[in-house]
This record gives sequence, C-alpha cells and structure tokens, in this order.
Amino acid sequence: MAEASVTDDERQGMERPAGTSASAEGRRADPTVTAGPTVKAGPREDDGPDAGADDSVSPASGAPRSGTDVAPDAPVPARGRRSRRRPLRLLAALGVLAAVGGAAAAGTQFGDRGSGSESEDSGLPPATAEVARQTLRDSLTADGELGYGTSVTATGRIPGTVTRLPDADERITRGEDLYRVDDTPVALMYGSVPAYRALREGVEGADVKQLESNLEALGYDGFTVDDDFTGGTADAVREWQEDQGLEETGVVDLGRIVFAPAAVRVDSLETEEGAATGPGQKVLSYTATAQAVTVELDTADQRLAKTGSKVTVGLPDGTSVDGRVSGITTEVVAGEGAGAEPTTQVKVLVVLDGEKAQKAAESYVLASVDVSFTAGERENVLTVPVAALVALPEGGFGVEVVEGKETRYVPVETGLFADGRVEISGDGIAVGTIVGVPG
Repeated sequence: MAEASVTDDERQGMERPAGTSASAEGRRADPTVTAGPTVKAGPREDDGPDAGADDSVSPASGAPRSGTDVAPDAPVPARGRRSRRRPLRLLAALGVLAAVGGAAAAGTQFGDRGSGSESEDSGLPPATAEVARQTLRDSLTADGELGYGTSVTATGRIPGTVTRLPDADERITRGEDLYRVDDTPVALMYGSVPAYRALREGVEGADVKQLESNLEALGYDGFTVDDDFTGGTADAVREWQEDQGLEETGVVDLGRIVFAPAAVRVDSLETEEGAATGPGQKVLSYTATAQAVTVELDTADQRLAKTGSKVTVGLPDGTSVDGRVSGITTEVVAGEGAGAEPTTQVKVLVVLDGEKAQKAAESYVLASVDVSFTAGERENVLTVPVAALVALPEGGFGVEVVEGKETRYVPVETGLFADGRVEISGDGIAVGTIVGVPG
C-alpha cells in the first residue's frame, strides 16, 4: 500500500494531545514550569471584588490563564503565604500612642530599606529598628511657679469695724490674732474642718474635737479630747475667753475662730483698718508658710501626679531639691473667644521637702522652676519603638521580625511605655533582633 504523504504542519498537529494549543505546548516546554496538576492561586491582598473566584480557566478560550499553572510544591515568597488577616500596624500604633498620651518615637535610628515601591516588591517593611536593652522612665518635666501654694480667703462672720490687720507676708501661728473686730480677736487655730457653727456644751462632732485639741495645745485642761463638748470643755473655753479679753460665756461664737491646717502666711489684704465688716465680707487671704510649687498639667499627663509621690524641683540657679505632691485639683477653664470650647486643667501643688530644700529656695519669693515627675521606671528591659507594635488578628500585640529577606510576626507582651518606646518580651526577642517599623 502506498505511503501517505504528510506535511510538517499536519505531523505536528497529530503529535499534540487533543485540545492543546501551541501556546500551551510552548509553556509545557518552558523548563521553569513543572508538569503536574494545575493548582489555583489563592486570593492576593490586592485582589479586587472578584477575589476568590476560579481564575484558572480563561472564560474566552477555555485555556489556563498565564501564571496560574503552578506546581503544588513551587516556591512561594514568604509574605505571600500569610493569611489575608494581616496584623494592623497603623491600628496598633494609633491605639498605643493614644494610650500613652501621644508619645512619639523621636530619636530612634531606623534602618532605611529604600523606597516604598522597592519595599513592597521585596516584601520587607519600609524601615527597621533593633531591639535594645535600657532603663525606661515614664517621666515629664513641666514648668512650675514657686510661691506658697494655694491662697485661701478669710471672710468675716462677726459684724463690726476692722480695728487691726496683719502685715502682708506676716506669719501667724496657733492662738494668735488673725485680725481684730471692734478690738476683739479673731483667732487662728489648727484644723481641717472649717468653722461652720457656734460650739457650746452638748454639741458633738469633728469640729469639737478640733477645738479641744487646740485648747490642750495652748495649755488648757479639765476635759477629754473627743467629739463631745462637755462641761469641762466649756470651763476651758471660759479660761481662754478671759485670756483673750472676751466675755466669758463658755460658748465659741461662729466667726471667733478661723481654722487652718497649720501656721499661715498673710498673702494679701482684702479690706483696711476702719472698714465695716460682717458675714461674707472678705478680710484677707493667706497661704501656708512653707514654700511650694504650683504646676499645671494636661489631663493626659495626670497619671504622673499622685498625692504623696516624690518629684525633683529645679531652681533658677540650677540647684535641684526634693519635693512632694501634696494636692491635686481639677479646674475647667472657659475657652477664649466666642464658641471656644472649655478646657480642663490639672493643678498640682508640690511642697519642698525638708529644711535643706526650703533654705535653698528661700531667696526666691516668686520664680519659675522646673518640676520633674516620674510615674514609673523599669530597669534593664528590652524595648522597641512604639510604632513597631502591630495588632495581631488573634488579639494582642506583636512585632514583625525581619530575618534576611523574610519576615514573621511574633506575639509579645508589653510593659512600660515611655519616651516613644515600649518594653516588650516574647519568644525569640533579644537584644539586636530586627523589627519592622513604618517608614
């Protein structure tokens, strides 16, 4: 039988499997693609709304799309393997910064990874920083005004004429005249409860105990220092009244005594000798005798000031002395201008601790000083810039550890935040570990 003549084109067509195009054959010949079952690529992070649809077959030709024939064990870039629920660096950074009052990662030396496009192509973060070991201090230095602390106004209760006033800056102690009305004394005694009623036999309360404590300190006796105003207390009051040139009634009239926590310094006079006075009329203002510093803090920094906590006060001559927070008050300040929102200010009173501190500051009646607060301190801990923290999809925080040309996310426990850095600990976290940070 005669042999049929076959053209080259026909021979090539016979050798191809049915349904296989020349372009597919060309791809099969490509040594970079391993023969085997076709694997559908998973949705990429930048996929559009059709992400997840089967894109292994072209709807136009029925042929596999270019780039989707991938062997099951073909190498995949490290960042491409991650779940779509990637850690949120921006969310973590913003949330943590808000928690620490907007601390900035200033002064951190970042390793530049080049332009943003190069970082995206390589799968590496735009910049890096190393884990460091250091001592963290959550501290703040604020401006303060050296003076004598908060001023208190003494108002009259007894009607009459002011016949004697002290001098400004005069010190007055327990039992002495604060001022005089109709030539009778209004005396200073020590106590935290303001005078608010007449004290006589039969009444009870903390103000009674306060009065009895002062009478005892002034040398009077015959009573027990307690909450009860007894006949013995009335007898002691009569003795005190006799010594003061007052009518001996055994009753302490409202306005005859001004209670203050301790000795006072006259700050200013609100009236003058010879002026009429009476209930509600301002007479003078006074402060404590020990010098103190007043500091205004933003509400975000209020955590730094705790009653009783120690601070350092820098005086104008460069000398540093010890101080202690003795009081904290919050004030709402009206906004300036029409429609301006009011603001909240935290006022902190700092007393100078000890005779040495008082002596160092005695030459400064009013002066600007620096007050250093420390809310927390952690020694010899591992730290990274706050911006290195990321919020993990499963909850908690982590850092992106950079190892050569690959990265992985490592969960960490956070500690103290200070100066734009945060204390961290976690598996594999050590000094010199490289972590990713925003560029």
